[in-house]
Amino acid sequence: MGFLMNHRSAVRYRGYLLLPQSNRSWLVRPERSPMKLLPFRTPNCSLADVKSLLDWRLSQLNENIRAA
Repeated sequence: MGFLMNHRSAVRYRGYLLLPQSNRSWLVRPERSPMKLLPFRTPNCSLADVKSLLDWRLSQLNENIRAA
């Protein structure tokens, strides 16, 4: 039963899956295609930090689209 203690589930946020890793980093990837933002890993941080990083990356993506 010890293996159940280390089970971590994914968090859905704004169309992305936030997957906690064993080293306390996060893997962020889109739930579906087409991908607007490529999957990326974060450094060691909290869930709130991951969400704010994703929000920032999405805002940068929107700014680049408007500038084009």
